[in-house]
Amino acid sequence: MQFEETPLKGCYVIRTTPIIDHRGAFTRFFCSDELNELIRNRHIVNINFSKTAKKGNIRGMHFQYPPMAEMKFVRCIRGSVYDVVIDIRKNSPTFLKWYGLELTADSMMMLCVPEGFAHGFQVLEDSSELLYLHTEFYSKEHESALNYSDPALSINWPLEPCIISERDINHKSIDDKFEGVVL
Repeated sequence: MQFEETPLKGCYVIRTTPIIDHRGAFTRFFCSDELNELIRNRHIVNINFSKTAKKGNIRGMHFQYPPMAEMKFVRCIRGSVYDVVIDIRKNSPTFLKWYGLELTADSMMMLCVPEGFAHGFQVLEDSSELLYLHTEFYSKEHESALNYSDPALSINWPLEPCIISERDINHKSIDDKFEGVVL
């Protein structure tokens, strides 16, 4: 596995080197030894799956406050998505900056989303599927989100957004009171 740090410190694109032959392809999805540099003393406690039916759908921009902040490893296993992270660490030089990249089943890349980042994605192909590995359990009392269409964030979604959940549509926009996450 090769780690490439994004412009947002602590957030990495993880590339694998698949073995491809006449049968198909094989690549490692997770290895605690290889990912130890990123995971350190954390443990994967949940593996979640999402399937999004229609191209253009957006899910996000979700996060959890401490002490339930989580690191996520996100991989597209069918179709393609435009995956986006926002640095919400209060004292970070890239506070409220975002980074996006295309994750596809064919690329076999994974995105490491550390604690202190909001995460979401837009589906680029119908019936796209993602697997997420989480280092913390879901906590309703610690969950929150930023609005995917907040003009203060100016996320450049590649497609016209469509079919967004009522919950995601109603997330508040950033205002002067948003102080970020302190880790």
